[in-house]
Amino acid sequence: MSFWALTILVALLIAVFLGYTMLRGRKTREPAAAYDLRVYREQLAGVDRDFARGVIGEADAERVRTEISRRILAADTQMQSQTEKAGPPRWVSFTAIACVTIILVGGAGWMYRQMGAAGLPDQPLSSRKEMAETLRAERPSQAEAEAEAPAAPLPQLEEGYATLLGQLRETVAARPDDLQGHILLAQHEANTGNYPAAYKAQQRVIELTGETAPADAYSHLAEMMILSANGYVSPEAEEALRQVLRRDPHHGPAQYYLGQMMVQVGRPDIGYRIWVDALRNAPAGAPWAQAIRAQLDDLAFRAGVFNAPSAAAMAPAGPSQTDMEAAAALTPEERQDMILGMVNQLSDRLAAEGGPPEDWARLISALGVLGEGQRAIEIKKEAMEVFAGNDAALEMIDAAALQAGIAQ
Repeated sequence: MSFWALTILVALLIAVFLGYTMLRGRKTREPAAAYDLRVYREQLAGVDRDFARGVIGEADAERVRTEISRRILAADTQMQSQTEKAGPPRWVSFTAIACVTIILVGGAGWMYRQMGAAGLPDQPLSSRKEMAETLRAERPSQAEAEAEAPAAPLPQLEEGYATLLGQLRETVAARPDDLQGHILLAQHEANTGNYPAAYKAQQRVIELTGETAPADAYSHLAEMMILSANGYVSPEAEEALRQVLRRDPHHGPAQYYLGQMMVQVGRPDIGYRIWVDALRNAPAGAPWAQAIRAQLDDLAFRAGVFNAPSAAAMAPAGPSQTDMEAAAALTPEERQDMILGMVNQLSDRLAAEGGPPEDWARLISALGVLGEGQRAIEIKKEAMEVFAGNDAALEMIDAAALQAGIAQ
């Protein structure tokens, strides 16, 4: 309500200013005869001065006075007749002011109704983070998402292939502990677009494989779950992605889907960092990297990063051989300043773009060496949030914190 009051007040102030200008212009407008009157009076005073100095005679002065007085009377008569007619009628001015006020106030209200968010309360950053965490914790499960997603039409299979697939389903159902059968079933169900059946078969593959299940097995499971839910990353799919990153912290497809999940729950800032980290380790021509590049500019805007670098400039930065040789020739004080500058540069890059856990650990260790313990603690807290669920990364962060003397 306070925003509405402020909007109406500003519109009224503008209307008052415009109305005052219109009325003031009407009052200060004068006819041309008023200027003539001032000129004639000045001429009359000039005649008196000339006569006093003896420049003209009395007869000539009287004649000129008579002529100027006649002109003064004519101009005064003309001015009196034009005074009431100068400018538009007063009711026209007031009507114009009323129309301007209605257009400003009513138009501002109408535009905000159409384009704004009337009644929406303030949303500070802390509130939005809390809302994102609530949304993440309470978001629909995999089964709920599949029930709400529109059913995708399955492709028409060739008769021979459909027969073989049916036989494979029957064989796997009769032999629930056949690992190779479930692997084949998951692959062929995915090939036919039957993603729910594919991820259920893949779940059985992981169960039969046990703790030795590789990262790609969980990645395939997560992808089939996400495709079953029409692109939605459910809590079950998130857990599968976390399992991937525990086994391979730089697994590109898992990072892509995890960043997508962060965007879905209202944390584009974390999603942007994850995607930038994924691009740094992306192999040439990776399809998931192309998908990230296609969406990265829009995500950077949503994350509040307005100086985002290009994808080609996202390789991890480190000192070159020239930098090392230059550092060897510096005094201890100059070397300390150079190290501090490199640390600040790394900190700024991680804050804007994110990075792998190795960079975060390196920053924490460097801050500990420089004696900036409080700053190292803040960086550690942020890193723990970025890599939540990634046990390998968290262990690396904890080791760096222990080295920096800030372990808690």
